Amino acid sequence: MTRDTVNKICEGLPGAEWSEPFGPGHDIWKVGGKIFAAIGAETPGVSVKTPDVETASMLIEAGVGAKAPYFHRSWVLLPFDAGKDELTHRIHRSYALIRASLTKKAQAALAPFDVDS
Repeated sequence: MTRDTVNKICEGLPGAEWSEPFGPGHDIWKVGGKIFAAIGAETPGVSVKTPDVETASMLIEAGVGAKAPYFHRSWVLLPFDAGKDELTHRIHRSYALIRASLTKKAQAALAPFDVDS
């Protein structure tokens, strides 16, 4: 997997917006103005949100990811060499978590999304 592959997964999500608020080379993906995926300029992976600190800790202990630098402990850094299915699943879960935290009005303005699809 590469940065481009991760960006293609993210850009296909309803209402997903890309920006570089931290400077060139920092790919930040948001929905409703909230970050759901982040790739640093020199980071060898993508940081995503998990449901809670326990899930993040479990993924780190299992070797699936690492602590995401600069983010809350409920975020993990998935390396680019993780399988495409794993990356897609974790990006979709992160997106769904952030989307669910939006106001009902903001959620209603987005096209439907099923995290399990």
